[in-house]
Amino acid sequence: MSGKESDLDIDAAALWLEQHLPGFAGPVQAEKFNRGQSNPTFHLKASSGHYVLRRKPPGELLKSAHAVDREFRVQRALAGSDVPVANMHILCEDRDIIGSAFYVMECVRGRNFDDPRLPELDRETRAGIYGEMNRVLAAIHTIDLSARGLSDFGPEGNYYRRQIDRWSKQYRASETEPIAAMDALMSWLDNNVPDDDGIRTLVHGDYRIDNLLFDENGSACVAVLDWELSTIGHPFADLAALIMQWQRPPGVEGRGLEGVDRSALGLPEDQAFIDRYCERMGLPGIPGFGFYLAFCFFRMGAILQGVKKRALDGNASNPALGLKLGASVPDYASGGLAAARTV
Repeated sequence: MSGKESDLDIDAAALWLEQHLPGFAGPVQAEKFNRGQSNPTFHLKASSGHYVLRRKPPGELLKSAHAVDREFRVQRALAGSDVPVANMHILCEDRDIIGSAFYVMECVRGRNFDDPRLPELDRETRAGIYGEMNRVLAAIHTIDLSARGLSDFGPEGNYYRRQIDRWSKQYRASETEPIAAMDALMSWLDNNVPDDDGIRTLVHGDYRIDNLLFDENGSACVAVLDWELSTIGHPFADLAALIMQWQRPPGVEGRGLEGVDRSALGLPEDQAFIDRYCERMGLPGIPGFGFYLAFCFFRMGAILQGVKKRALDGNASNPALGLKLGASVPDYASGGLAAARTV
């Protein structure tokens, strides 16, 4: 296929890549991935091989959102580390080529799971997958920022203070109707930010099972995807994001483990996963974990509100799915308030 595939001008992208990416050759076919509500992502099938193109969405965007240049930078910096990432090929920051910045990376073969129950796998493989998720998360948080050229990848100061401020502004900018629980959660977080403990690590920002690729025949993680929200920050936010996801209802939409008999499936309980992470990080435990959990519920709610707004404005990657995801914002707000009550 040539011409245009949804919101990608294939011919323009292919011409630029033939001129700037050594070895790239057309003709090119493009297929849009269903996953990825934020930055549209495409599988490119070219004469020279398979690639993945990830671009900013078209249309008017919120400031600092959809930072494909940062995604490209951090993944290139992590090449050869204990954090598995796709090889980065090239970044195009010239908006005139296809209408926005984009980058092209290796097409990694692997399995992607939407359902954390992993119903298609046996008990042993499930346990291996969760062990890998724990290992890779600790690997992200122990990256030597200076050695990887990432010392300036995020500002100094209290990570949670700036994140709450940022996502509150983003939420207000994309607000479509009043949500009392979200207002209450933002107010509670604003008044309960913990003191800065000086811990600064690389954080992924959206670490969950559907943002990971695993070996086609085993449990090894072969690539961590979707680094749009990555920065230098506080590691407990990544850990809490996983636990938050597991507290959601099971199934294709909730993608959680609420009410699931984890022991029967060979899946770890929340505290067991946290304890193993702490062992890997050399930590005695994590006091006040409810704050980090409440923060993650809030941030995801703000993200999904942005998805809903883009769907209503007509520039979402998948408008129908965007509206469906946006409808869950009140549930995330309620979950955050429940977590806050445990602190």
